Amino acid sequence: MNRSAEQQMNPLREGLSTRAVPQPCSIVIFGATGDLTHRKLIPALYNLAADGELPPAVAIIGFARRPKSDDDFRKEMEEAVRKFSRQAVRDEIWKTFSQSLFYHQSEFGDEAGYKSLAERLEETDNERGTRGNRLFYFAAGPDQFETILKNLKAAELNRAKEGSWARVIIEKPFGTDLASARELNRIVNDAFDESQTYRIDHFLGKETAQNILVLRFANAIFEPLWNTRYIDHLQITAAETLGVETRAGYYETAGALRDMVQNHLLQLLCLVTMEAPTDLRADSIRDEKVKVVRALRRITGSEVAKNVVRAQYTEGAIGGQPVPGYRQEKGVDPKSTTETYAALRINIDNWRWADVPVYMRVGKRLPKSATEISVHFKKAPPVLFNKETVTIDQNVLVIRIQPDEGISLRMLAKIPGTSLRIEPVKMDFHYGTSFGKASPEAYERLLLDAMSGDATLFARRDEVEEAWTFIDPIEEAWHAKKDAPELYFYPAGSWGPEAADDLLARDGRPWRRL
Repeated sequence: MNRSAEQQMNPLREGLSTRAVPQPCSIVIFGATGDLTHRKLIPALYNLAADGELPPAVAIIGFARRPKSDDDFRKEMEEAVRKFSRQAVRDEIWKTFSQSLFYHQSEFGDEAGYKSLAERLEETDNERGTRGNRLFYFAAGPDQFETILKNLKAAELNRAKEGSWARVIIEKPFGTDLASARELNRIVNDAFDESQTYRIDHFLGKETAQNILVLRFANAIFEPLWNTRYIDHLQITAAETLGVETRAGYYETAGALRDMVQNHLLQLLCLVTMEAPTDLRADSIRDEKVKVVRALRRITGSEVAKNVVRAQYTEGAIGGQPVPGYRQEKGVDPKSTTETYAALRINIDNWRWADVPVYMRVGKRLPKSATEISVHFKKAPPVLFNKETVTIDQNVLVIRIQPDEGISLRMLAKIPGTSLRIEPVKMDFHYGTSFGKASPEAYERLLLDAMSGDATLFARRDEVEEAWTFIDPIEEAWHAKKDAPELYFYPAGSWGPEAADDLLARDGRPWRRL
């Protein structure tokens, strides 16, 4: 289907109060017996059904190689939903929802399995009224993407009938470097064109991430100050208490920079620093995000050691409980140099952000699990309050992405009394208490958008490739045979290596305490 037809069928949101309506469709999940399906996808789809957001005419078909019946699959998914759903399972809703669950057994490389899938989808269209609309979700490993895509194309499942649509959702990692990302893009685009392709980043589905544009462009008190004249610097932190857990096989080939910075954190950086789009259409917003990534000053050669810190956790304690070091984790090379922590000093070379550094850090086995963006404003001129006993701190706007979604603003106020004493106070906004209901899970919003044909919160091809052009020179410097930057170490339960503190201290700044 061409792009114009896709847009005519699914008009994107024209304003803040409207959104496209999800259409009847069949959702095929490749890798249906995996962890992602159990923990995130099926619970998300159930919650959409419980909230009345899921189209009544929908079929969810799990595609995997293990033999099982539809009833077996439904029982497994019921256990998963009862364990991982954000809201309690209601039996009457589950009974109705479970009838939309089906299982299709096939190897990913078996052509006959895709032909029988095509036949089953035809039957589903007739029986459940799904109108020939198909959404293919790749919850399998990235090494299976090419096989699945080629077989979908061979079975002509990538081509929608007149008046229908076919879309594909691809999970990260989207490549391991620029070359592999370009090759994967080529393979995907050989089967599905760009308007059909949805590259998912669950950070963008989080309520606070979506609210960044509203915060900036719907509040006149912020946008005039959102530039180099008033902002001193930005900080983006993604901390987690967990270690590598069962992901050693993947993590050993990825590391913190590829796993988190290239996608999640650069996406948040784009949202908080982009220019105002001309409208709220997907490509208008993504055009502005791409401009930010292109404006990032490349960190290459000897500049990597000056502006980037990599580190790995050693044994320590989390919440008072001893935990092993990364090299002692199951499946990790005892001599591994994979980073579990990365801190960067980033510059955006454009008119708005000239001379405003962005400090970014991500790490495992840190004292607290939290993701936030903090905007540190320049201090007021020390003219009136210039006594030695008075300290003028910066105003700081904090956007909490997870777990306690919300926004806070630190400002200064006089302490009651006869003497002049100034202390910071905080204005705090919490989503849960302000709106009286829990925010939907990220996958709920993203699945709904994919069914609606709204690609705003999904990464576009040029976004992905530009992000890799920024990350690749850093990785190359780290893995150089000669003069590679040092790998630092930090005990589990600490906030990272001293070198990361020094990265800011050289500029006269500290990391914000979470």
